[in-house]
Amino acid sequence: MEETLGALGGLMLKALPTFVLLLILHFYLKKFFFAPLDKVLAERHAATEGARSQAEKSLQQAARKTAEYEAALRDARAAIYKDQETSRKAWRDEQATAIGVARSEAMAAIQTARAGIAAETEAARATLTAQAEALADSISGSILKGRVQ
Repeated sequence: MEETLGALGGLMLKALPTFVLLLILHFYLKKFFFAPLDKVLAERHAATEGARSQAEKSLQQAARKTAEYEAALRDARAAIYKDQETSRKAWRDEQATAIGVARSEAMAAIQTARAGIAAETEAARATLTAQAEALADSISGSILKGRVQ
């Protein structure tokens, strides 16, 4: 067993420089390779997160501007619809006024025509009455002459 321990001790003694070199290599790589690599990765991550946050801010700003644009567009459409409705109402009022004026003129023309027709009717009755009396006198005069002869 001493022999094994002696061999193991010799083996450990031979392995000690390798172990020390391995530790030195570990700290060397950690300081000169992994530390800068971690730094670059951290910077890349920060840049990526910064770009993402900037993109999110840009999206939020674009959404806000889109909402403002849509609100302005909605307001403009409402104003246009209101103007159109005002114009339609004014047009309907003008049309109703024109129809009222035309109706009044038509009623006046009808009253004038009725008065004219009534006057013509009375004149025709008077003429027919006078002609009927004259015809009656003529007929009665003819009949009386015929009997008298």
